[in-house]
Amino acid sequence: MYYTYILRCEDNSLYTGITTDLNRRIEEHKSQSGKSAKYTRTHKVTRLEIAWKSENKVLASKLEYYIKKLTKPQKEQLIVTSDLEDVLGNKIESKYYFKI
Repeated sequence: MYYTYILRCEDNSLYTGITTDLNRRIEEHKSQSGKSAKYTRTHKVTRLEIAWKSENKVLASKLEYYIKKLTKPQKEQLIVTSDLEDVLGNKIESKYYFKI
């Protein structure tokens, strides 16, 4: 299983990533250590906003790619509605993703 997730940072910015172990990865981001992403080393993570589970890395990476192309208001809408089809349209097949 792979997870695609969106984190909120202290400055209200959003970070999107993928992982196989969601809890471990969030802790790495929060620690701001060498294992965290470059972005989260300088933007303190406050919480996990939303995450989706998918079967493989290809699906998770595809969702991450499209989320990263969204504007901040679109990402905020995705967090509130959690409706991939509504926000991303036909760019992905939402049946392959499960909100956790």
